[in-house]
Amino acid sequence: MKLIAQPLTAEGFAPYGTVIAVPDDFEGGRLINGGTTRRFDLIDDLHLSADGGRPVLALFRAQARSFPHAVTEMERHALGSQTFVPMGRKRRFVIVVALAGAAPSANALTAFVTDGCQGVMLAPGTWHHALLAVDAGDFVVVERVAATVDCDVSEVNPTVSVTWAV
Repeated sequence: MKLIAQPLTAEGFAPYGTVIAVPDDFEGGRLINGGTTRRFDLIDDLHLSADGGRPVLALFRAQARSFPHAVTEMERHALGSQTFVPMGRKRRFVIVVALAGAAPSANALTAFVTDGCQGVMLAPGTWHHALLAVDAGDFVVVERVAATVDCDVSEVNPTVSVTWAV
């Protein structure tokens, strides 16, 4: 089974979470720091405190993946969101997702490719593949941590081959 990642848009990704990007409206937000900085509040609740959880800010240094890439398993974090934001220069990544709920079948998967400046916040319970970096580099990851690990893993059968259009 083949899956081609589509360009990431806020509308297309909405069932799975939120796209994080620089706002088009540079006059929006609010001025802070004596008028020298414009602040944009992008997401008002990261959903990280369920069942005694707390937020952690991590740095993932990702190797570029080879494409097409075989998707053999998906994971989800039922109690909290997970956010990926590229750091530094443009760093594209492919995000394979499926709706929250029961473990997804192969035909329930959807894939997106970022433009290298976009990040994503996966809603709690959204099934997703591990980070698939198109461009090697660093990514800030914000996620929930607690005494008990919140990560369910499910096998994808049959395996799905994901790629993206250059």
